[in-house]
Amino acid sequence: MKTVKIGDDISASKLSYGCMRIGNKSESEAEAAVKTALQCGINFFDNADIYCGGKSEELFGKAISNTDRSKIYIQSKCGIRKGFYDFSKTHIIVSAENSIKRIGCEYLDVLCLHRPDVLMDGEETAEAFDNLYSRGLVRNFGVSNFNPMQTELLKKYIDYPLVVNQLQLGIFHTGMIDSGMCVNMKNDFALNMDGSVLPYCVLNDMVIQAWGPMRSKNGFFPNDETVSDKVKLLEEYASGLGVSKEALAVAFLSRLHNVQPIIGTTNPERIKMICESENIELSRQQWYLLYKEMGNIIP
Repeated sequence: MKTVKIGDDISASKLSYGCMRIGNKSESEAEAAVKTALQCGINFFDNADIYCGGKSEELFGKAISNTDRSKIYIQSKCGIRKGFYDFSKTHIIVSAENSIKRIGCEYLDVLCLHRPDVLMDGEETAEAFDNLYSRGLVRNFGVSNFNPMQTELLKKYIDYPLVVNQLQLGIFHTGMIDSGMCVNMKNDFALNMDGSVLPYCVLNDMVIQAWGPMRSKNGFFPNDETVSDKVKLLEEYASGLGVSKEALAVAFLSRLHNVQPIIGTTNPERIKMICESENIELSRQQWYLLYKEMGNIIP
């Protein structure tokens, strides 16, 4: 599988496997999903302390118990608590320690702050990072759902590069692309609601981890009647390439050089199907045609 560089020392698979939903499965089902991802060439796995109350991390840990740790990269996220966000030193440290225990590993390759905490004390957060890094528990740090100024605020206090930003991005959720395409135009596509986060991440060597690549306005696009006409077009295009519409949707994202799509299905056959995106080479003309046919504007 193609790779994407994360930080200085991670050569990650272009696709990441998101472990959120395996916590709702049996141990054998979770193991089948994770092992299928490994067999398809995925070596980067995304977790979070809140996924299924920690159950997802536990089942992920069991699924990789016989896997060479040096061959995979493990990421987790922290900072979301019931009804509020928490970037306090104690919470970050304890959350990371507990994730490591649940997974049964010695360290996390990446720890991300899950959603911005408006009450963040930057110096306290920096102390948490220092503690985890100096103890060898976390090797890299990142953020999730941060805009550029929130990222800059955090960077003011910490001594580590932020290597990833996990953001919602999909063929039916392209706001960060739209605003750059329609600069200074009088239409809704020109609205910049995220502070130019796409070019910001490129400029700052942050990989955008695209969560929700199958999402549309009313759930997941394969089953969303409100976009059925566009899904039909996508399916026809995919059929011409000999792949599924889901694989094509992921290939659309993978064409962006600093984007690592996160796939989260627990169905082994669907994992294999989506990983066929690896074999799709979209030309510029094909990419822009897809973008336009999904209802976007090319000025």
